[in-house]
Amino acid sequence: FKWKNMKKNFTVIAAGGLGTRLKNYKNNEYTKVLIPIGKTSMISQQIKQLKNWGYENIVIVTNPEFDKLIKEDVKGNFPNENIEFVIQSEQLGIAHALKQAKPAIDKGSQISFILGDNFFGVNPFANNKSIYSDNSAALVLKKVNNPEDFGVAVLENSKIVDLIEKPKKFISKYAVLGFYKYEYECFEIIDSLKKSDRGEYEITDLNKKYLNLSKVNYSIFDSWWIDAGTPERIEELSQKLI
Repeated sequence: FKWKNMKKNFTVIAAGGLGTRLKNYKNNEYTKVLIPIGKTSMISQQIKQLKNWGYENIVIVTNPEFDKLIKEDVKGNFPNENIEFVIQSEQLGIAHALKQAKPAIDKGSQISFILGDNFFGVNPFANNKSIYSDNSAALVLKKVNNPEDFGVAVLENSKIVDLIEKPKKFISKYAVLGFYKYEYECFEIIDSLKKSDRGEYEITDLNKKYLNLSKVNYSIFDSWWIDAGTPERIEELSQKLI
């Protein structure tokens, strides 16, 4: 997988969440991304998949409590890989997690940003290079039965007209999946965000800024996708990755 204009691409993994819903799952005393999926941890499974898809220059965003354990796990499984680590010292949302990677990313680069618990049957961007253009954001959408659990995109005439985080009323069946493409300029835009009602810098708000600039592209994903945030979804993921 190569960019058409060959800008350097960095791959940022958000692995700083504490996964509180999975505390004590299978005696899990750690953070969600260290839960075993098959024979290896969730984070190492994800790195393996990303590397198989050709993603390089990996930067992992951790949290202070589990940074050491995540590093040990990743370095143990990928001893020869040059993987960078940055710490999100406070849990202030997904856009804030992305911002922490800025010091590890070369100016002018493109950024692939994936949530540490999101897994995909195929690379969502492999056959969709055309949806990515300079200085824009690229999103991946999928029809779901539980849109209230996700950020959703409202489509009209095949265009995104609104993005809403976890809508209480039904407005769209298209969830925005946890894999995004941005450019280095995204850090400036993150700096302009305000905290949401729940006190976080939301990825949906970052994407809305791009939408307001008419700089959002998207594709609809038709393979399987799992947001492994519950025990049931982790069991499902284990079956898919065996």
